[in-house]
Amino acid sequence: VQLVESGGGLVQPGGSLRLSCAASGFTFSNYVMKWYRQAPGKEREWVASITQFAGSIYYADSVKGRFTISRDNAKNTVYLQMNNLRPEDTAAYYCNAYRTNSEYWGQGTQVTVSS
Repeated sequence: VQLVESGGGLVQPGGSLRLSCAASGFTFSNYVMKWYRQAPGKEREWVASITQFAGSIYYADSVKGRFTISRDNAKNTVYLQMNNLRPEDTAAYYCNAYRTNSEYWGQGTQVTVSS
């Protein structure tokens, strides 16, 4: 099983990034996919979720209206489009695959928002 995030980097405030998470080794379409983030010295926090066929999507209040989660089950990939980035969005971003009694995590990709 692998979840491999990509797309992180350094961006100026107000900029955009698109994170990707490529999954392998399990049946991607059976899993709810989530993004979490963890800033230095802080606990990991949930960012967004998308159900198996994108029927339901949820966002943390801190990113609502700026971030968009999506998935492509044919490509076994989940995305996080991040717009209007703020310095407080700086964190390592982690992809998570979840279903009852089964959960997987990626290794994370760093997003730094700074001028």
